[in-house]
Amino acid sequence: MPFLRSFLASALLFCTFSVLAQTITAPKSAMDYLVDIVAEKGIGARVAGSAQEMQTAAYMEQQWLKQGLAPYTSSFKIKVGKRSVNVMVDIAGKSDKILIIGGHFDSTAPEIGSLGAADNATSSAILLALSDQLRSQNLPITVRLIAFGGEEVGLLGSKAYVAQLSSQEITNIVGMINLDGAVGGDNLYIHSAHTQKPYKCPQRQQKYSSDASLRDAMLLQAQTSFAENPFALHPEYPGYPEGEAGGWSDHAPFACVGIPVVDLEATNFSINGQEGYDGYSQSIHPALWDCFSESTMTACNRAAETKWGKIWHTEFDRLDKLLPLFGQRIETQLQQNIKLLNDFVEAYTPNVE
Repeated sequence: MPFLRSFLASALLFCTFSVLAQTITAPKSAMDYLVDIVAEKGIGARVAGSAQEMQTAAYMEQQWLKQGLAPYTSSFKIKVGKRSVNVMVDIAGKSDKILIIGGHFDSTAPEIGSLGAADNATSSAILLALSDQLRSQNLPITVRLIAFGGEEVGLLGSKAYVAQLSSQEITNIVGMINLDGAVGGDNLYIHSAHTQKPYKCPQRQQKYSSDASLRDAMLLQAQTSFAENPFALHPEYPGYPEGEAGGWSDHAPFACVGIPVVDLEATNFSINGQEGYDGYSQSIHPALWDCFSESTMTACNRAAETKWGKIWHTEFDRLDKLLPLFGQRIETQLQQNIKLLNDFVEAYTPNVE
């Protein structure tokens, strides 16, 4: 009998540990989240207003709930009969001043095979992995993470969010960091708003800010966080002063109401692309060109080129194309963005006056 009791106790203990092993899982990585959204069995393309876009919003909300956070949503109209949604979560800090970190989750160009992996499922993956780190820290400032819908059809999610902010709420926001195409391209850049060409803002929004202080603070943090800093300001080119971005993404509506902004982007401003040095050619990888000349950093034949080194909005913007082309780059850049954001938030010193 003692032997039987011992055997039964051991068996019970084994079963208990087996159940625990099945219920306690390791935290998901950014790559895990990315796979959930855009891999072969993932959600796939997420056109604004589609069922897949709403499925992605639900996925973001579900993952934040699993992390023990309290996400909330805000719906907005895209066009007649179509709506989208922003998904948000706050991680409280010692100060009630708010730093916003956001990125859109919709995609475009599914008709030519794009699944929106780099643009912009990578940013959704970064937000989810970042929140999993920040939620257990004693933050100096409150962080609001926002997954925007409807970016590809006119920045509609970020515009809707900014439009509902009161003047007091705007004053309480110390800055907005935008993630759009932050993974995939040759170089990692930190942009601020354009000084020479203010963004097109609604008439009632007359407090446009090109304040570069947030950008400069993040660049300084990058120099501290990395032995070999992968982040840089893009060089100066006609129409684009050094380290400044156009109003092409969700940072723009925030700059329009006077909030300092940063746009994190992986591209290659040194390429003389289809429209010049505008950063829209993301890579010199030969598979992304009909023919690329490294000596001139442009197409061998500009009149005949059809690919122009582009990833966003093309048939290359999917994991089954990006991973064979770039291998470890995708996961490395995901982790570099997460580390920069985590370190920056952890060291942030808000002005609480």
